[in-house]
Amino acid sequence: MPRKGLPNFAAGSGLVLPAETEERVKRRALSVCQEHLRKVLELTRKVPQMIECFIKNDKEMAKQIYNEIRAGEEDVDNARRLVSRELAEIGAILLSREDFLRFTNLASEIADFSEGIAFRLLEIMEHNWNVPTDLKNNLLKLSEASLETVVKLRETMMVLTYGSEKAMEKASEVEIAERKVDELYRTLEIKLLNSKLEIPALILLRDILQLLEDSADKAEDAADAARVLSFIM
Repeated sequence: MPRKGLPNFAAGSGLVLPAETEERVKRRALSVCQEHLRKVLELTRKVPQMIECFIKNDKEMAKQIYNEIRAGEEDVDNARRLVSRELAEIGAILLSREDFLRFTNLASEIADFSEGIAFRLLEIMEHNWNVPTDLKNNLLKLSEASLETVVKLRETMMVLTYGSEKAMEKASEVEIAERKVDELYRTLEIKLLNSKLEIPALILLRDILQLLEDSADKAEDAADAARVLSFIM
C-alpha cells in the first residue's frame, strides 16, 4: 500500500519541498517584475520634466531629457526581456507565469507612450509652433496626474507580499488617480479644440493628451493584473 504524505523533492543543490520551491520562484518572479516597473516609473518621471522645458522653451534641455527617455526605454525593454527569461527558466513550477508576463507587458506600454509624448513635444518645439501658456500649464498638470497613476501602481506592486487586502487597497488608489486623469483630459481636450493653434501643432498636442490618458489607462489595467497576482503571492 503506498505511503501517503511523502513529498516529492525538487532537483537542485538541496532537498526543497515543492511548496517552498513555489514560494521562492514567486518571489523571484515578483522581484524582476518590480525592478522592471521601477525602470518604467523612472522613465515616466521625465515626462513632466520635458513639459517644463516646453513651458520654458528650453530646447537644449528638452533634447537632453528626450535622449534620456530613449535610453530609459531601452533599459525597460532589457528589463522586460529579463522577466521573460526568468519566467522561462522557472518553468512549469510557477503556474501563474502568464500573470507576471501580462503585468510586465502592460507596464512596458507606459514606457512606450512616454517616448511618444517626448518625441511630439520636441517636434513642436523644433518647429517653433506657438502654444498658449495656459495650455502648456494644463498639459503639465495632466502629465503629473498621469505620473501619479504609475507611482500608485508601483506602490501596489511593493505591497503584494503583504496580502491581497493591502494590494487591493493600493490598486484602488490607482483607479482614483486614473479618474482624475480622465477629468483633466476631457477638460483640456475641449480647450485644445477651441484654441486657434496651427493644425500640425494641434494634431501633435492632441496625440500627447491621448498618450497621457493611455498611460493612465495602462496603469489601471496593470493594477488589475496586480490584483490577480496578489491572490497567488
